[in-house]
Amino acid sequence: MTEAKQETIINAINAHFNHAVIKHEMLYDMFTVTLRKDAVIPAIQWLYDNEELKFRFLTTMCALHYPDQKDELGMMYQLHSLENNLRIRIKTFFPKDLAVMPTLTGLYSAANWMERQEYDFFGVDFKGHPNLKRILNVDDMVIHPMRKEFPLEDQTRKDKNDTMFGR
Repeated sequence: MTEAKQETIINAINAHFNHAVIKHEMLYDMFTVTLRKDAVIPAIQWLYDNEELKFRFLTTMCALHYPDQKDELGMMYQLHSLENNLRIRIKTFFPKDLAVMPTLTGLYSAANWMERQEYDFFGVDFKGHPNLKRILNVDDMVIHPMRKEFPLEDQTRKDKNDTMFGR
């Protein structure tokens, strides 16, 4: 994506959503925009509806967990404009006790299973989701196993080193 196109998108998002952009950068060859939590879904809707941009394919979405940050949980959405061959990554962060996001299932049907997975593994609650329940873990599981607050292995073992797994 050209720098001119990036600036156009940033300026439009800021104009439409009251300066919602917290940060923007090229990260691993993908234009990445960090937004305020309340502006993420309206901004994605705007990117979808915009007749010039046409970001109408949800490539992926995933939850993020950075336990050392104040807003330790987050969501990341990757969108693709097939007609323009443009990609954009939208990120937002929030405290663990406010792990609630509006659903994207009304816009992208693929979000259904992706949101269920992030609910299951990270505990992000997607308001308005038609069938939000665990998808891979047992229903009576009380933890969300992809959060970094849970150990990967039996802590009594001496032959494993969590630093090898980013912890």
